[in-house]
Parts: sequence; C-alpha cells; structure tokens
Amino acid sequence: MLEKIREAVDFLKSRLKEPPIIGMITGTGLGALTERINADFRLPYEEIPNFPRSTVEGHKGMLASGNIAGRSVIAMEGRFHLYEGYSPQEVTFPVRVMAELGVKYLLMSSAAGGLNPQFERGDLMILTDHINLKGSNPLIGHKLDKSGPSFPDMSQAYPLDLIRLARKEAVHIGIMIRQGVYVGVLGPSLETPAETRFLRMIGADAVGMSTVSQAIVGVHCGLKILAIVVITNMNLPDCMGKTSVEDIIDASRQAGPVLSDLWERIIGNLPDI
Repeated sequence: MLEKIREAVDFLKSRLKEPPIIGMITGTGLGALTERINADFRLPYEEIPNFPRSTVEGHKGMLASGNIAGRSVIAMEGRFHLYEGYSPQEVTFPVRVMAELGVKYLLMSSAAGGLNPQFERGDLMILTDHINLKGSNPLIGHKLDKSGPSFPDMSQAYPLDLIRLARKEAVHIGIMIRQGVYVGVLGPSLETPAETRFLRMIGADAVGMSTVSQAIVGVHCGLKILAIVVITNMNLPDCMGKTSVEDIIDASRQAGPVLSDLWERIIGNLPDI
C-alpha cells in the first residue's frame, strides 16, 4: 500500500504547480462544485497510478488541481464506494495520497437521505458527527502507523471551529443550513422503512453510503475535516416514497450552485495551518 501511495504521489507531484493545501471530494451529482477551480490540470482517474475507477452514475471520475478563492486545491470529481466492490483501503486511497501531497484540510460533499423529520429535500446539512454502520473500517489490517496512530481518537472528527465557520458563511450569504449526525451504510440498496426507523432511533439525521470511511482515514492522517451533505430525499418510515438514482442526482444538481457559493466562501476563509 505504501508503495502504491508513493507512485501516485510522485506522478501527481510532477504535474502540480504548487502543493495543495485543501483536498475536496464531491459525490453524486455534485461534480459541478469543482468547475469554479482555476485548474492547472484535470486528469481521469485511470491515468493516475493505482487509482480506482469511478463506476457510479453522477460521478465524473476526474481529479482537478488548481486554485479557488486564492487557495491551492486538489479535488476529486466523484468518489469510490464499498458497494462497487472496492476494499476499504481502495476507497480511501486518494485521501492518503492527498495527505502525502501536503493537504491539511479535507472538505467533502455527498448526497444523503434525510432522517430528521424537520429536514426537507434540497437542504444542506453540516456533519457534526457520524455513525459507522458500513461493517468495516479502513484501518483494519494494513499497518500504516507512519501516517498516524494505530488507534486514532474520533471524538472530534469534525472540528467545531470548521462547523462554526460553515455556519457563519451560510448566514453571510443567506443560506439556511442544517447540522446533524450522518450514518454511513454499505448499500447499494436503499433503506427499508424498518431500517429507516432504526437509524433515526440511534441518533442519525441523515444516511448515505460514503464519507465515513474517508473521514476515518482523514483523521488518521491528521487532516481537519468538514463535510456538508445535500438532503436529496426524505426517508420517513411511516410514509416512505420511492426514490430513484435519477431523483437523487437531480436534487444534488439543483443544490450545486448554492453549495458551490458556500464552499467558495468557506475555502477563502479557512485559517492557515
């Protein structure tokens, strides 16, 4: 694994104009978030040594590097999931590459189903915490102690100062924003009414099939993490409606411009590390 990371890092370093400070990962239907980057390059994942391939609809499968709001950024237009058949280590491989490139902040967006009955389709939610129900952990098996501690503390996976910054910038541009707990599940099937009721009972406000594994590895690598999800559909167990991938992509794309405005302000006001 360390050798594969080094190969990818060396390949990207030869193309970077400056070391990136911010790493971004976008999810289903949210690739437009990276269009505001003044890009030095955009590369398909298949051209990067050892990178997995994005196979999910709504994920472009491109890596972009450049500047946004005066900060150096490297951004994934699409991510990888366990349900695609990848291992936890493969899913989180790009996060380790970003960390080795010098990234200090990891900013993530994804689509999520709403569990909190006060939420509405199209809402944005800042993650304050997560619950890992994916049945695996990306730190199992591979001894990568060089990157971080063997047993990383997860009590502040999403730092309060970044949550406050996101809330402040949302108010500044007049965006109503939620915050809450995200539960990560394996997928790819969507939740049954009984599963939805259970997830709400254990304290989750939104559910999705990504983000958690990347957050765990980000913490392991010492990155500061901020994640904002788009509530693309409401999971209310007593009146469950059918949801399609097309509906989720459509809701994500509608929220894209507002979320892009928010991310640009957040990036421009991140404290130096």
